[in-house]
Amino acid sequence: MGFLYMDKYYLVLVVPAMILALYAQFKVTSTYKKFSEVRNVRGITGAQAAAQVLSFYGINDVQIRPIGGNLTDNYNPRTKVLSLSQANYSGTSIAAVGVACHEVGHAIQHSTDYYPIKVRSALVPVTKIGSMAGIPLAVLGAVLGFSPLITIGLMLYSLVAIFQFVTLPVEFNASNRAIKAIEEMGLLYEDETQSAQKVLSAAALTYVASLVVSLANLLRLFLRFNNRR
Repeated sequence: MGFLYMDKYYLVLVVPAMILALYAQFKVTSTYKKFSEVRNVRGITGAQAAAQVLSFYGINDVQIRPIGGNLTDNYNPRTKVLSLSQANYSGTSIAAVGVACHEVGHAIQHSTDYYPIKVRSALVPVTKIGSMAGIPLAVLGAVLGFSPLITIGLMLYSLVAIFQFVTLPVEFNASNRAIKAIEEMGLLYEDETQSAQKVLSAAALTYVASLVVSLANLLRLFLRFNNRR
């Protein structure tokens, strides 16, 4: 397994990518914390905002439920359940409204057959296989000196980066839909909308960072395995 130790490729490619990921996580945490402490003027909760936006777009078959944890908000298209972390479900902060409307954006995507989200959903099963089996197969191929197995392993692992690449337009689009709904429905005042946009932009940076980390790891592994050949 010596070919997986920390080498120049790791230092040049992976470390900077991880620094970006750490910064992105710090940015979303600090931005969310800041605006989760600022009550919106209308006093609307995240759950109320989500319900109003769903109704505005004629979506009547989605349930809104609270879920444990922090920033665990998500939309499940199979069960049509929009789950909001307790702070966003019952909270009246600017951040709560922004995050709730973002998740509604995903519900709107599914209701309108938004193509990128259909592609992302289709990639989920193969991405799980790639993330679990890709590197072990490549390593086994290197140990056995069998290049085709290395290639298969790296191709499988590349599915992780492909999935994250497809995720970017899905997340950006959901945020754009959220801000558009907030503005059109007057859920927040103009300065509050700008603050909600900051929260969603910070969250989007984490998806960009995840893609960069995956690409850096993939390139590093390709260079390492290629040199062994």
